[in-house]
Amino acid sequence: MSGHPLLEVRDVVVTYPAEGGEHRALDGVSLAVRRGETLALVGESGSGKSTLARVVMGLVTPRTGEILLDGAALPPLGHPARRQHLRRLQMVFQDPDASLDPRRTVSQSVGEPLELARPSPPRAVREARVAELLDEVGLDRDLGPRYPHELSGGQRQRVCIARALAVEPELLVLDEAVSALDVSVQAQILNLLVDLRERRSLTYLFITHDLRVVRHLATSVAALRGGVLVESGPADQVFDAPAHEYTRTLLAAVPALVPTAAGGGDAGL
Repeated sequence: MSGHPLLEVRDVVVTYPAEGGEHRALDGVSLAVRRGETLALVGESGSGKSTLARVVMGLVTPRTGEILLDGAALPPLGHPARRQHLRRLQMVFQDPDASLDPRRTVSQSVGEPLELARPSPPRAVREARVAELLDEVGLDRDLGPRYPHELSGGQRQRVCIARALAVEPELLVLDEAVSALDVSVQAQILNLLVDLRERRSLTYLFITHDLRVVRHLATSVAALRGGVLVESGPADQVFDAPAHEYTRTLLAAVPALVPTAAGGGDAGL
């Protein structure tokens, strides 16, 4: 096994034009995610979490800094090798409604990455693989011909997860992937993610503003504030003895996770 982290973010700076100058969405952010780990990236709205996710996926180009996969810098957008590298990384977004094409059936959405693969497997192989993926995320195969509007929110997010798994990625970037769901459905999706991580030896970068959910899943935690990484460490350490006032404030916003009352497991999940 390689001694490198699976994913490494080095000194990433992202700026946007702003009135009177520029806004630094990310200001020299560095972090590493090792194989099999779930790194929870937490922070308030506007802290830069989703921007970092998009940098990792190549959807935003940083002003400076680099993203490394298994110790090798990801090629720039447009480079022929970029597509192959990004097959190892897949993203699940917050809103499954916006992620799924309303004109495509469940089977078509899940099978789309297989259609785009080079070489693309024969149709019968794709259909069998789609059925397996639906099974894997806990969806009935009979849902295959249905359209997104015919599904519940939790079912739609399971479809998005199945689609992300289609190309056998090593790392999933989960950007607020349960925040749009009811609490009971959140718990089901989180349990699914735990199960998938174990069965597939997956690695997660889990982005959220809700520390209640990451207690259930995270092995390590990093806190972003105003584009700056203010704290990172093992999940138990950060939850039970946060070093930075900002992290303590985030924890205090969820009573079940106040450090003095921690040790309380997964906060009802």
